[in-house]
Amino acid sequence: MKTAPTSAAPAPAAQEPPADTHWLSDEEQRVWRSYVHATTLLEDHLDRQLQREAGMPHVYYGLLVGLAEAPQGRLRMTELAMKAKITRSRLSHAIARLEKNGWVRREDCPSDKRGQFAVLTEEGHEVLRRTAPGHVTAVRQAVFDRLTPEQQKTLGEIMQIVAEGLQPDEAGADLPWLR
Repeated sequence: MKTAPTSAAPAPAAQEPPADTHWLSDEEQRVWRSYVHATTLLEDHLDRQLQREAGMPHVYYGLLVGLAEAPQGRLRMTELAMKAKITRSRLSHAIARLEKNGWVRREDCPSDKRGQFAVLTEEGHEVLRRTAPGHVTAVRQAVFDRLTPEQQKTLGEIMQIVAEGLQPDEAGADLPWLR
């Protein structure tokens, strides 16, 4: 589709798009919509599986995994936000919920009075131990069992290129964990 998307209500003081807008071709539009459709359904699928089995959303599971993979099961909050690709505000809210469940605790950083560590508790380790098999099965069934080894490799390469393009190295980059 080479025209601008329309909505039911006209935008106030609508402006014409720049004349040099490079609209998506029909094939690009098909690929883009397939990507959005699949990722939305996949995230919902994984959220529902984790809610059923552990009473937590997918993002919380990712935080627990990030801590489990860290030395001594602990990371500075800023590092955990970067690893999870979420805002510091969203991380703070998530850690508060995980603390309430007894799965994580916060510790002050001795070298930085404003800094804190998130630390995975024994109960958090146990939740991961119980939940990981079902989560891996859900991921495998939703993604890897549907793709050939070549498609898996290609998907990984494509996602790496997209991620690298969205995560610039320059100072002042607008990335979630810096907000």
